[in-house]
Amino acid sequence: MLSHLSSCRRLTRPFLSSLRRPLLGLCLLLAMGAHAADGIAPHDPVLTLTQGSDHQGFSLEAIEATDDLHHVQMQHPEGPEGRFSGVWLNAFLAENGLADARRVRFIADDGYTTFLTPAQRQEKAYLLATRLDGEPIGVDRLGPLMLVVPEDAEAVLEGTVPMNRWIWAIEEIRAR
Repeated sequence: MLSHLSSCRRLTRPFLSSLRRPLLGLCLLLAMGAHAADGIAPHDPVLTLTQGSDHQGFSLEAIEATDDLHHVQMQHPEGPEGRFSGVWLNAFLAENGLADARRVRFIADDGYTTFLTPAQRQEKAYLLATRLDGEPIGVDRLGPLMLVVPEDAEAVLEGTVPMNRWIWAIEEIRAR
């Protein structure tokens, strides 16, 4: 029995040594992937804006460059609470030639969809939130982008106003 153990030990040592570099590389790749998922680089595309067959990718930096950042202290009905910052939706759409779009569709990463007509966009001020407490909104906090109605925040929490136009984890906006 002892002879088997010593032969296993001899086989194990070279075998483990040969795996050391590939395993270390795999661990580094996994760690970098986990870190990348936690944070969003300002130049990485987080949103696709689609009109007809035209698709344009936007980074947080590009979205935030369309308007001054507006800040609202509120609690989101799904949990996150703090200082939400972003650009007004109408300013973002106007900056990209979509102020007169008949219908704007918002698509979340899980496939959830909501629509806004021009009348609905004029009725209330929609904030395309890009930050929470000054930092990009992580996926774990319903980011990277949210559409919220700051004036309705308290009423939504109370249940007196529906939140059917609020959407989080937005990955695409389609306009017609």
